[in-house]
Amino acid sequence: MANPFSWTRATTRSRRPERAGRGHAAEDAALAYLHRRGLVLIERNYRCPGGELDLVMRERETLVFVEVRHRRHAGHGSAAESIDARKRERLVRAATHYLQRTRQTERRPARFDVVALSGPLGRCRIDWIRNAFDA
Repeated sequence: MANPFSWTRATTRSRRPERAGRGHAAEDAALAYLHRRGLVLIERNYRCPGGELDLVMRERETLVFVEVRHRRHAGHGSAAESIDARKRERLVRAATHYLQRTRQTERRPARFDVVALSGPLGRCRIDWIRNAFDA
């Protein structure tokens, strides 16, 4: 007899690539937005055991760690509100790992920005929050 719940697993699996695709599209939109404002991409989707950095960019001499958040609907809160203390800790941990791995020995300023996208991706509102939180 077939597993009566097999459709659930298939549905769940099929949504993951779609969700990852939306996340990648949100990062593309944020990257284009920041690039138009003069920031230069250094690295994208930096992963380490402590967490992940969506975008690592440079604005003049400042290193900018960018967290990209997208919410199609505000029913669960805004995109920016979804960055809680635990997420901030993971971002700081990942940024520290990045700085150590890339041997950033020179003292250059760094900050954490958030790009919050609200609404459908093709016509979403973009809010750029500079220096969103301190490490």
